[in-house]
Amino acid sequence: MAEGLTNGPAGGAAAPQLQRALDAARQHQRAGTLNLQALPPLSLYVHLPWCLKKCPYCDFNSHALSAGAALPQQRYLAALTADLDAALPLVWGRRVGSVFLGGGTPSLFDPPAIAQLLADLRARLPLEPGCEVTLEANPGTFEAARFAGFRDAGVTRLSIGVQSFDDAALQRIGRVHDAAQARAAVEAAAGLFETFNLDLMYALPQQSLAQLRCDLDIALSLRPPHLSVYHLTLEPNTWFATHPPPLPDEDAASAMLDEIVARTAAAGLQRYEVSAFAAPGHRCRHNLNYWRFGDYLGIGAGAHSKISFAHRVIRQVRWREPARYMEQALAGAAVSNEDEVRREALPFEFMLNALRLREGFAMADFAARTGLPPSAVDTTLEQARQRGLLEIERDAIGRVAQVRPSERGFDFLSDLQAMFLA
Repeated sequence: MAEGLTNGPAGGAAAPQLQRALDAARQHQRAGTLNLQALPPLSLYVHLPWCLKKCPYCDFNSHALSAGAALPQQRYLAALTADLDAALPLVWGRRVGSVFLGGGTPSLFDPPAIAQLLADLRARLPLEPGCEVTLEANPGTFEAARFAGFRDAGVTRLSIGVQSFDDAALQRIGRVHDAAQARAAVEAAAGLFETFNLDLMYALPQQSLAQLRCDLDIALSLRPPHLSVYHLTLEPNTWFATHPPPLPDEDAASAMLDEIVARTAAAGLQRYEVSAFAAPGHRCRHNLNYWRFGDYLGIGAGAHSKISFAHRVIRQVRWREPARYMEQALAGAAVSNEDEVRREALPFEFMLNALRLREGFAMADFAARTGLPPSAVDTTLEQARQRGLLEIERDAIGRVAQVRPSERGFDFLSDLQAMFLA
């Protein structure tokens, strides 16, 4: 613990607030029903919640800036620092393998503000050598000088929310950029960053297979080392949920996905996760930690955390509304909800993430990350194998060693994951 004590709060939290945090950390160390032999890798997620405009399909915790309103950069950075200071006792002594600045539109923050944020993080947390630092960027806020500034601030990877290269499609889904801005943003990122991600969506309103092919033509011509492709869905509490646009039917959407899988493979991008395609050496380390059921500390408005201890796993949620979050975080009370994950819920929580990976998972990792014995899921694994949803490799004495979704399991992933519900 001595090493961890050198990474304590850097003066942000007042003594009573720090004492509360220390007391909470001690509570989590008490005996429980789980038995984790070692703690999983740790990542940090930082939520920057503002956008120029709320997209009609978006159910993330994002908030459109009011006309003429200034972004409260310094107050929000102070809140993030106070939030992290209060959370440090939960993770002292643990190295951070990746940092993800998500939103919202984090690229609305000026490069000097991002530099200050990353310096504050480094002053409080031991980042691993070569730590991946991703920032989400919107082509609508694109300027080459800003991208260079983010790189100089310490960002190592951009994730660019293009969604489409079709101007009409972009208008139908409420994006603030056009196709020319999207191409310019990707080209600038390619010249500045060793690795970056391009986000695309498919099954857009009125989209045809031919139009999807055009989007893929342009996207792949830009040679992104990582491509994330998402099916547009109508999520509750969004504009599209109450004003649904005309979307392609299920067969058309399936044909689009088949096209995406075939074309990305031909371009040398491996589908390593349900929605993620990458060239060798360019997988997103931050997201891999999620899918491998690693730990993550989330700070910022509405951010979520999953933190493991020797005998329990806890989840936290921060205050969602930005003004309330800043007020509460600066008072040392950023967390609005905290719960211990029930023992019987852990198999589903693990499978919800790990089965998204094409390579699946090692059974030893299930035991290490959940603190449960393999017998907790043996019966369900065999049932899923018999239904053709899983492929199972066994060791020399017949124990389950490696588990991965079959082709059928990948196609019916929700059904496969649901088999592990408590």
